Amino acid sequence: MPRSNRPNRPRGSSRPKWAAPPELDLERARAGLPQRESAPDGDWSVRRITERNAAKTYTCPGCNSFILPGIAHLVVWREDSFFGTESALADRRHWHVRCWQTRSFRY
Repeated sequence: MPRSNRPNRPRGSSRPKWAAPPELDLERARAGLPQRESAPDGDWSVRRITERNAAKTYTCPGCNSFILPGIAHLVVWREDSFFGTESALADRRHWHVRCWQTRSFRY
């Protein structure tokens, strides 16, 4: 019996060859990528957390109230941290979207 140079298809494949690929959730794909924002108080990385991905309770530093599970919000950390990227990620904070947009730049 001659041998084939093609690799064998895994047995029990869950999707037939002619079936359409699963639909991509664009909102979830976009939510994982941080956006860079510049402000008078420095450069920030801002990542959106959707309602579906918000699973814990956090305290917003803008209004000192709780961000409950199921509420869309932002995760924010400094881009230009003096102590490096690891320190900036450790100091990240969860903000309400409106609190982040209306924060004051007091010095």
